[in-house]
Amino acid sequence: MAEKHTRFGWWLEEVGLPEQRPPLEGDVDADVVVVGGGYTGMWTAWSIKELEPDARVVVLEAERCGTGPSGRNGGFVDSLWISLPTLRRRFGAQAAIEIGRASEAAVEGIGEWCRDQGVDAWYRRGGYLQVSTTPAHDPSVRSVVEEAAELGVPETCVAQTRADVRGRCHAPMFRGGAHYPAAATVQPARLAQGLRERLIERGVLVFEDSRARGIHSRPGDIVIETPAGRVRAASAVLAAGGRLAAHPGLRRRLTVTSSHMVITEPVPDVLEEIGWTGGECITDSRSTVQYFRTTPDGRIAFGWGGGRVVAGARINGRAEVDRRVAAEVERRLIRVFPALRGRRVEHAWGGPIDVSPTHLPVIGSLAGERVHYAFGYTGNGVGPSRLVGRTLASMALDRRDELTRLALVEPPPIRVPPEPFRYAGGTIIRAALLRRERLEEEGRRPDPITRFVASVPERIGIHIGR
Repeated sequence: MAEKHTRFGWWLEEVGLPEQRPPLEGDVDADVVVVGGGYTGMWTAWSIKELEPDARVVVLEAERCGTGPSGRNGGFVDSLWISLPTLRRRFGAQAAIEIGRASEAAVEGIGEWCRDQGVDAWYRRGGYLQVSTTPAHDPSVRSVVEEAAELGVPETCVAQTRADVRGRCHAPMFRGGAHYPAAATVQPARLAQGLRERLIERGVLVFEDSRARGIHSRPGDIVIETPAGRVRAASAVLAAGGRLAAHPGLRRRLTVTSSHMVITEPVPDVLEEIGWTGGECITDSRSTVQYFRTTPDGRIAFGWGGGRVVAGARINGRAEVDRRVAAEVERRLIRVFPALRGRRVEHAWGGPIDVSPTHLPVIGSLAGERVHYAFGYTGNGVGPSRLVGRTLASMALDRRDELTRLALVEPPPIRVPPEPFRYAGGTIIRAALLRRERLEEEGRRPDPITRFVASVPERIGIHIGR
């Protein structure tokens, strides 16, 4: 197989890059300024205009809207039911259910938005399937099924036998699993560009190539500076993903890692052969998760979250194609789907993603300021970003409603080690996780040192895996 390596990836090449908006020049006044033109920033701007149509909203994007993680992810529109055990441990049963239902509404809301706005983002409600590929992973699949039953929401996560799973997708490695009906897939770049276009139509001022270089809080307003201008606003929203790891007040709250994808040529015959025709998005149960989905023209997009840890000094938000990692992703693709041997992989791409210690999105405000933020989707941001954006909109407009009262807002902080210990420790732990997973797949018990190092994150309250 041979693939094309591009900075932006297949999704953005398929839809095409729109003409870039001009950068900010001079001074602009606004009611709310949003830093970051990914899903979170754009859903925030959209929600503000829904709540207050006359509000003056400015979006500042360092490059082009939707060309970061929002335009190159797997396009899984998942709810947060997949995180039910973590939600319950962190916030209690009732709060966990409230978050799950709100996130499910966001999944439905994206489909409704696409229909109402005439945006063809390939939205398909096929559900999400988590599978186990080794006996060591069976407990992680069962845990959400059992949690959902205990909390009285069994319909949100349905156990799947080996036969059930293979009825949906007959891959030799799949043992059993769980199906989450509240999930869909989209073409992520189409969704991002559709949002951008509709924001501009609604009168939101979108400035691209306008990196925020300074944030100043003054009596009565917030000032955000760019290389050629500045925005004065009553409140601000920071929605810049992994770049927030450079913010002094947030750098101990998140880490940055990388995720890489490949996509095949159209293989509808293979999809028919393995029975994967229901549109399910699928992951395995590894800590360094493998994720895969199909496209309307019969391709398989396959990703791996086992890329390198990104050191804080090298965070730049750009897609970074690591050819060795791309080759490893391709190897893993063939291992999961042997029927693809000899078929062409057309594209490979990847880049940094922001990770929270709990793998749950974090929403909050800087102490004593009218500056609000969100981060930490950990590769699962397409669906939750709509919920988070709507929540940030209420916060930016100084409203209090059922979303601002969700437990995701101002959660008890879990801090990560400072640099350089974060990067060095993350690299060592990643190597242990990869070794543990390889041995488990081979049916071998990992050695004590590997087990201990791989368990360090959970021991200090940092969640790893789905």
